[in-house]
Amino acid sequence: MSALLGPAEIRDLADGLGLQPTKKLGQNFVVDGNTVRKIVRAGRVEAGDHVLEVGPGLGSLTLGLLETGARVTAIEIDRRLAEQLPLTVEAMRPGAPLAVITADALRVDEVPGEPTRLVANLPYNVSVPVLLHLLHAVPSLESALVMVQAEVGHRLAAAPGSRVYGSPSVKASWYGEWSIAGTVSRQVFWPVPNVDSVLVGFRRGELPGTDAERAATFALVDAAFGQRRKMLRQSLADVLGGSQAASALLAGADVDPTARGEQLTVRDFLRIARAHGENAASTLP
Repeated sequence: MSALLGPAEIRDLADGLGLQPTKKLGQNFVVDGNTVRKIVRAGRVEAGDHVLEVGPGLGSLTLGLLETGARVTAIEIDRRLAEQLPLTVEAMRPGAPLAVITADALRVDEVPGEPTRLVANLPYNVSVPVLLHLLHAVPSLESALVMVQAEVGHRLAAAPGSRVYGSPSVKASWYGEWSIAGTVSRQVFWPVPNVDSVLVGFRRGELPGTDAERAATFALVDAAFGQRRKMLRQSLADVLGGSQAASALLAGADVDPTARGEQLTVRDFLRIARAHGENAASTLP
């Protein structure tokens, strides 16, 4: 075997496990070593780094990460794959520092060893929820490089006013800065997906508010983009106590009541959340 998995090794491993990739788990395995190394380079993984990987599958990217001298903690929901991964790594890179957590990444609340980088080919059907959950649950993560569906990647990296700017854009920006770091051909996957893929880079910034403020801000974001064609004084009316109250509160937070959600930054939404919290506190007996 070579240092990385190729198409033949991937299919042999899948056959040995009786595995047919499923859409339900978002399983599309990378079978091209050059693409694996491209992802690792884009993720700036270096010897000594502790990398968190989600959805390692049969181990294509895992081996590429370990090749750098980094140690890897991998979260895998499929028990067959989670049990096979250490065997594959030991056969191809004996003694490499790998830990496997068999779990749903959306239910993992802590990761031992405080990983500082997230590098993953994320399951496309849950990529945004997984990202937002892990950035909150694993605050040691300083950077990320993830492969996601192109449409989702462009939303994550979108700026206010962009046609694709939406709820994921705002929520992701709570944690730091996002940017498109490259594209990936459909042909490097098995099975070949029916969507395009991009690499998205992330660098953590200073959190703009507390956990309670994050929850309040995200609730406003959901309301605003749930009715994104409406002005904020309308889309946030149910949350802020009616359209008149919403207009007054928005103006007090220095936000135009006639604006729409796609025009606001995460800090704009945070100001509204803080103003709402202060207003609610002032009405308490």
